[in-house]
Amino acid sequence: MNMMKKNTIKSFKLAAKLILGVLIFISCTNNFGEINRPGGSLSNEELNRDNYRSGVFFITLQDNSFPAQENNYQMNQNLIGDYYGRYMMYTSAGWSPANFTTYNAPKGWVDYPFSNVMTSIYSAWNEIAKATNKTGVNFAWAQILRIQAMQRLTDMYGPLPYSKITGEDLKTSYDTQEEVYKNMFNDLNEAIATFKSYIASNPQGKPFGSFDKVYGGDMNKWFKFANSLKLRMAIRIRYANSQFAQQMGEEAVRSGVITSNADNAKEIYAKNPIEVMWNSYGDARLAADMDAFLNGYKDPRASSYAQKSHIEGAERNIVGLRSGANVTNQENARKYSSPVAATNDPVLWLSAAEVAFCRAEGALAGWAGMGGSAEELYNEGIKLSFEQWGASGADNYIVDEALSQSAYTDPLKVGGDQAAVSTITIKWKSSDSAEKQLERLITQKWIALWPNGHEAWCEIRRTGYPQIFPLAQSTNYGTMKVANRIPFNSNEYINNRTNVEAAVAVMGGKDDYATKMWWQKK
Repeated sequence: MNMMKKNTIKSFKLAAKLILGVLIFISCTNNFGEINRPGGSLSNEELNRDNYRSGVFFITLQDNSFPAQENNYQMNQNLIGDYYGRYMMYTSAGWSPANFTTYNAPKGWVDYPFSNVMTSIYSAWNEIAKATNKTGVNFAWAQILRIQAMQRLTDMYGPLPYSKITGEDLKTSYDTQEEVYKNMFNDLNEAIATFKSYIASNPQGKPFGSFDKVYGGDMNKWFKFANSLKLRMAIRIRYANSQFAQQMGEEAVRSGVITSNADNAKEIYAKNPIEVMWNSYGDARLAADMDAFLNGYKDPRASSYAQKSHIEGAERNIVGLRSGANVTNQENARKYSSPVAATNDPVLWLSAAEVAFCRAEGALAGWAGMGGSAEELYNEGIKLSFEQWGASGADNYIVDEALSQSAYTDPLKVGGDQAAVSTITIKWKSSDSAEKQLERLITQKWIALWPNGHEAWCEIRRTGYPQIFPLAQSTNYGTMKVANRIPFNSNEYINNRTNVEAAVAVMGGKDDYATKMWWQKK
């Protein structure tokens, strides 16, 4: 069911899919302590047999550490990160008066990520913690999945309950975002050390292989993923705490990160949620910003990212839609280019290309041991992205020093025309200033991050790049092009008021869309 098409937000329900058809449970999340637990009617002996007790909860963790189910994807990723990351844009005329792009999203939209992620992740994580006594490689895997989920959540809201959560009660005090990151690093470092020890004595071990929808239980690949996640986190905070970020980033690369597309983290889910967004729901179309860069650079990946528009007489195949456009004619809006996604496509979490660009930025910042110069790793990131998408011509692409973002023309005038705002070219130039090199690097990283709009949004907020178009209509936030955050879950002001108000007090601003993340210090 597409609940967004009805423009209503129903109370969140947690549906945990249990393997082999043993048990399906659905539970209301209004009270975390009342969540029904899968396997509750089975004996301890039955639950522990063949790792069943913990294994079934890993399904829940994987499906929610990056939202895979279509409604969860829409509410946690598509309406927020995909739009703020300037990858996609909505087509529903009913959403134009109130949505995230114009900083006035309905209450249910704003509340959903916190309610959904906190309850689904911690219901499963607590059960694994009990079953493992918070020790061993199984708990380490749960920690990695929790950290991925919580990093995404803190980068939406800011401060977050994290270190004080010890059981089922989520009504705890909030960590500042700086504390959230430091605590996540501590937990991730412990998990990485546990993985390293496990792999040393079990190099071919595949615990929970039948439950692993990403790597089939291959702990060597999970080890690389954990280090790559650590590098992503280190790059995120490098302007807020440069010394600590460098330490974490250098440790991650030295320990071993993803360097090959064969190790890309991709979850196999029943149906690709982006396919549901553009096809079944008809809600998502390519954003004009991606259109202008793909067409401006004559990018060979373009046909892997976006479909030909259905706009009669359009002068180009791929036509995006301006962010924040006032959509009044839904039929016209749906003529713009759709994302490319098929039902059976896996859900991408993290790629070798992203890691290469992180290493390139580390090298640009003077970090040691990144595995090459900033230029070498920049070119490697582009080549890995081309390989990932099956595109040819990377060698010619990386030496082009003439092409840049194109001006945007809107054939149907839904959002209006827009002159180019970026002049950055593709070829790396050692003679350029560090700032211009950063813009070039992040612009190409942003293209390569597709379709992970959440990470794209983080890069725009963190660095200011790529340069993006102004919104198609005015808002109450002046010239702000993307939100710095979304407001806290409104239910926290009822159920956890003292703690959420304390969190607002330390953010340095109001509980609104403008207050910056702790790591936005550039």
